[in-house]
Amino acid sequence: MHKFIDDRPPRHFERVDSPAQAVDRLVELYDRATSALRAAVERFLLDGVPPDEAARACFRYPELRLVYQPDGVPPSSARAFAKFAEPGVYSTTVTQPADFRGYLLEQLEPLVEEFGAAIEVGVGEQEIPYPYVFESGDELGRGGATASELARFFPIPSLNVVGDEIADGAFEIRTGCERPGALFDAARVDYSLRRLVHYTGSDWRAMQPWVLLTNYHRYVDQFVHWGLEQLRVGNASKLVLPGNVAIDSSASPEEAEAAATAVLWHRFQMPAYHVVRADGRGVSLVNIGVGPANAKTITDHIAVLRPHCWLMVGHCAGLRQSQRIGDYVLAHAYLRQDKILDEAVPPDMPIPALAEVQMALQEAVARITGDRGDALKRRLRTGTVVTNDDRNWELRWTQERRRINLSRAVAVDMESATIATQGFRMRVPYGTLLCVSDKPLHGEIKLPGAANAFYERAIGEHLQIGIAALELLQTSRASLHSRKLRSFDEPPFR
Repeated sequence: MHKFIDDRPPRHFERVDSPAQAVDRLVELYDRATSALRAAVERFLLDGVPPDEAARACFRYPELRLVYQPDGVPPSSARAFAKFAEPGVYSTTVTQPADFRGYLLEQLEPLVEEFGAAIEVGVGEQEIPYPYVFESGDELGRGGATASELARFFPIPSLNVVGDEIADGAFEIRTGCERPGALFDAARVDYSLRRLVHYTGSDWRAMQPWVLLTNYHRYVDQFVHWGLEQLRVGNASKLVLPGNVAIDSSASPEEAEAAATAVLWHRFQMPAYHVVRADGRGVSLVNIGVGPANAKTITDHIAVLRPHCWLMVGHCAGLRQSQRIGDYVLAHAYLRQDKILDEAVPPDMPIPALAEVQMALQEAVARITGDRGDALKRRLRTGTVVTNDDRNWELRWTQERRRINLSRAVAVDMESATIATQGFRMRVPYGTLLCVSDKPLHGEIKLPGAANAFYERAIGEHLQIGIAALELLQTSRASLHSRKLRSFDEPPFR
């Protein structure tokens, strides 16, 4: 029988001298809590002995507090993050601090250096659900213990403590009370990290900060081909595929191609592919499939990783006679008929285009196609995109006609407005570049032969445009996190 050692952390907050020391302390407290929880679960599975009250008190997330009490006029910063709305105490629980070290330091250092904030670290009140301390979950099948038995003695994921109230501005700020320090607390982050693994088929740690979202699997083939080439020329450290298949530069071209071909991507609802780079400029592609529900689902979870940008690259129906199959549509506005986010972000809320993203996408089209001036204008149309939750919207054309006319829309799809609205809602820079694959109003519908010819010609170029746009944005990351995405009472962390 194992003996439980009570190494419960002190129930108080201590002031630390620097952001680096704060992160080190968060790592120490988190490791202590998760180790204690994991050991207690394993003990229960082995001999049925549950933790006592003192032991369970150890199973809590570390908490980070920022105390901001300015002397005089607060500093002015044009930065879109790492700033305070007003004096006060800001707090958030933290999970996986070792993996989020770079993000935490990026947020904390300006808050200390420019605003003079004091940092305190301690143990929070929020319990760590026991499934989150086991990587695969297979470990929980030992000993014959059921989920209901484990739930009697260990913290479980609870919907009472997981939500987007902070991101949605639905929390109440009371005088003298602590304010939220980040958009997502530890329980919300852990919830999404596990969902990412479930939906994408790869470890959440593989997700890169620059994200492409597509609604066609054919883009995946081009992305994998590009990823293998990045490995070959030394621009990437590894390529991670669904099922956590990792290919690095030690594999021969033949071995790498065989490993990529053998991936069982169809086992996962929204498979993800990651070109990993040590300098933080890696790119992930997620095949979200078709529809706004998938688009919202995956961006709900990617958002907790605080990516630098996500771009939609997919197909659309062109609405103008002058458009040709294979032309591009750069969305600068969205007619939201996807309906899925109407409660979180009412349809009358404007979703602004982000100038930095728009300029990068337009320049990327010019660079990859070689078109400039009038030739570029003929190939690239800027305008409003209708996002409809009904793939067969054409069957309701008599009802749709007037609304589309009034909007001056140039294209219809099923995901772009959802992704843009989620970017606006979650403060993640966003953009959309679509490729016209049919023109249903003008008799050019998708037929198998024509579609295949289009796919062969257009997809490789379109994907390269998306990658080129992200590369352009990487050179101006500081200005990318637009103040357009922040409200007047934002948490200090982006």
